Parts: sequence; structure tokens; C-alpha cells
Amino acid sequence: MSGKVTIIGSAGRVGSNTAYALQLGACCSEIVLLDVAAEAAQGEALDLTHGRAAIMGGPSIEAGGYDAIAGSDIVVITAGLRRRPEESRLQLIERNTALFRQILSDVRGAALPPDAIMLVVTNPVDVLTYVAAAEMGWAHHRIIGLGTVLDTLRFRSVLGRRLGIDPAKVEALILGEHGDSMVPAFSLLAYEGVPLPSLVEYSQESAKEAFVATRAAGAECLRLKGGAGYAVGLAVRQVVTAILQDAGEVLPVSTLQRSGEFAGVAFSLPTRVGRRGVLEVLTPKLSEEEHKGLLHSAEVLRETLRSLAGRAAA
Repeated sequence: MSGKVTIIGSAGRVGSNTAYALQLGACCSEIVLLDVAAEAAQGEALDLTHGRAAIMGGPSIEAGGYDAIAGSDIVVITAGLRRRPEESRLQLIERNTALFRQILSDVRGAALPPDAIMLVVTNPVDVLTYVAAAEMGWAHHRIIGLGTVLDTLRFRSVLGRRLGIDPAKVEALILGEHGDSMVPAFSLLAYEGVPLPSLVEYSQESAKEAFVATRAAGAECLRLKGGAGYAVGLAVRQVVTAILQDAGEVLPVSTLQRSGEFAGVAFSLPTRVGRRGVLEVLTPKLSEEEHKGLLHSAEVLRETLRSLAGRAAA
């Protein structure tokens, strides 16, 4: 498949795992690895290139600076900072936002096609997707956050394992914030088109337990191995493939909500994704409880944005 993808922050766990997932999926023709740790990025490129002969139609891979990203169809941003001891969540968000704004400035100065897509992976992904949409100067349909694509993959996997069914055939969605206020769409659960409640193995309690495990999955990966990586890379590959194939696939990516009751935040709703980026944001038919959960999730993000604005003005 043709297409050039740049990964900014490629020497980190998420960035390198993303590069590996894209290489294995052969979903693009070129990958550029860029990182402030330039030698580490070169090492990742060398290591991945050594395996290129094992993948028919696999992409070329190189490391470089911002000049090397010219002509990229998709720019994936995974660069981020780790939390310092005694640092609050808001302080970390503030530092990551400052770093992200510098990256946006550098990307803005690169020679990119007029229809290039930005895919934000760095956390807090919804806040940074909002910042990119507000400050990048690109059409909003060209800016996408990974949102709850990863959470949805986790939810499907946990459900499949608990119910003894193929997770790839589980139809499920996590919506709203990629964070504590995420909302499981229990009312939409299905398996190969059949509503999950009609399956003997299913119970509402098991679905709720699966969601609790899903919401805690990131923290559990952090505790056990220092952070998630493989599943994130596969989630990114799913979005990149949908874009480059112009698939029109519906994914729970994070986008700036510009009208209606969720306006003023970036978070995840079912979104049709293709070569132009966001093709359409869909409004799912949710239960009253799920709808209230989305309203709460939007307000949580609004409060974070207000807090950041307040600190910046202080």
C-alpha cells in the first residue's frame, strides 16, 4: 500500500511499537522515524530495516529530522513526557502541552501535502487533539486523535476472553474521553451482528466487569511493564490503514466537536475515517445512562481545558 507516514517520538515505547505494527501490516510504503533522541531513532530504523526482507511489500524505513518528513501523508505524534515525582496530573498535562505546541510549530514549517493528516497519540490525547485543532491552522477534518480506539480494542479483547468468543468478531464501542470518564456503549454490544445479550454466555455483570478491567488496563500495563505499547501500535495501525485505504471505516477516534451538546471539546464518537481524515461523525442511539455519561465526559474535558487556560493566564 502506498503512503508515507512519519512518527514523531519514535524512540519511545509507543513510537517504536507503532513503527513495528505499521511495518508488519505493510500498510504504507515509507516510514520516517523522528525523535529528539536522534541516535535512538536511527537505531530503531536500522533494527526495523534488518527485518524488511521478511515482509513482502514492507515499507522502507529511515530516521531523520523535520526535513525528512516532507511529503508525508500522515504525521503520527507519539512524543510525550513522563510524570515527575510529586507532580500533579495537571502539571504533567501543562508540560506535555508545551512540548506538543513546539512539535506543532515544527510540523507547520515542514513541506507537507495540503491534504496531510495529523494523528495525535500522545496523552492526554483529547486535550492535545483540541489544541491541534485550535492552533494548527489546518482544516479540522485533517486532525484526528487516537481517542478510544485502544480502549475499544481492549474492551473487545476482555469481553472475548471472558465469554470464550473471538474478540475480533465482538462489536463494541468505548466513547467519550480516553480517561476515567470513558463511556462503554453496553446497549450496542453484538457478536457477528447478534446482540450480545442473546448469547447464553453473556450477562450484564460480566460486561460491567469487562469494562472495569478495560478502564484499569493502562494502569495495569504501567504497573507490570512500565507502560503499554503493542496494543497502542495496533490501534494506530487500524487508523492509518483506514486513512490510506480510504476505507470509510467507523472508528471511535477523537475529533473536535463543533456543534451540539458536546461542542467545545475533542473526544470520541463513532467517526467514519478515510483519506480526507474525518468523513463523518455519527450520532449513535445510546441509552439514557450512556448519554448522560457522555455529557459528563465532555464536562470533565471542558474543566481540564479551563484549568489549563487559567494556569496560562496566571
